[in-house]
Amino acid sequence: MAVVLALAITVITLVSMYLFTVKTWWMPPYISEYGQAYDQHFMLTLVICGIIFFLAQLGLAYAIFRYRDRGQKVHYSHGNNTLEAIWTSATAVLFIGLVLWGSHIWARAHLQEAPAGAVQVEAWGQQFTWYFRYPGPDGRLGNTKPELMKESIGNPLGLDPDDPASRDDVVMPVIAIPVNRPVEVILRSKDVIHNFAVRELRLKQDLVPGLENRIHFTASQIGRYEVPCMELCGLGHYQMRTFLEVMSEADFENWLRENAPETQ
Repeated sequence: MAVVLALAITVITLVSMYLFTVKTWWMPPYISEYGQAYDQHFMLTLVICGIIFFLAQLGLAYAIFRYRDRGQKVHYSHGNNTLEAIWTSATAVLFIGLVLWGSHIWARAHLQEAPAGAVQVEAWGQQFTWYFRYPGPDGRLGNTKPELMKESIGNPLGLDPDDPASRDDVVMPVIAIPVNRPVEVILRSKDVIHNFAVRELRLKQDLVPGLENRIHFTASQIGRYEVPCMELCGLGHYQMRTFLEVMSEADFENWLRENAPETQ
């Protein structure tokens, strides 16, 4: 049985390495300015972890085969404390180093301010749907009030009718943006923690009740991309998804006009 187990571990290790090497299951092409940096850092991490995985699994297979039961007398070993301290420290240094190395990529999208003139979109998560709000012709997002949030009267975000800036705001269940133009997304939640994620943008950020999180990006490819909630948010979590529509500048402006409130 030891020989069979060692052989099985070796085969599984080699097959796993092959599947990752040929990229059998892989990420879709990126469409944002962060894509190349994120993918390069991901590949670096994957290569380092892959080498460690390969050596560790083959070492395990060898140990199972080498020290299999052949009727010999059992010898007890308590291990080597020095070696354990060395490889534990090396692992910590390696992975902390990878985190620090890649932190500047994350900071560009999440901590730096959006470029001047970026399109502003407010994203609201709610069990189990999405709402996206755009400023109207005045270029300002109006006030909202929690006590006014009522889907039954068509005001899911609680837009304040007494605020002129709220009257022309556009509220939609999908997010549309112009191609090759900076976009800032303001993330809010009405109930529990949700998560805004677009694989092609290589971006992912939580929506936390009571907090205002911001991310910014520039999409470089016209198309339709899935936006799932990637935070377990309740029984209907599986159905909470929408789409990112990347359009030409002209199509985006037409889209805003077509979906503008009737009060304009």
